Amino acid sequence: MILPGLVSVAFYRRPPRTWQIVLGLFFTIVVSALLGYWQDYGTSRVWENTVIASVGGVILYVAILIYLLYRYFPRRVRS
Repeated sequence: MILPGLVSVAFYRRPPRTWQIVLGLFFTIVVSALLGYWQDYGTSRVWENTVIASVGGVILYVAILIYLLYRYFPRRVRS
């Protein structure tokens, strides 16, 4: 779910393109929301869990993206 924007960073060592980041973020939000909705379907807390799962997915996506950018790019490119 978070692969489109991260694959090029991890394996090709070039910055991901904007569309890869946006597509990965979109799929992360959609899949996280579906998992949060499905987890408590039929209860009163279903929308609360959907929002929490979406926010958690976005935080995880951004954290992994920042880590991979820091880890795989040479120091001369980072400055």
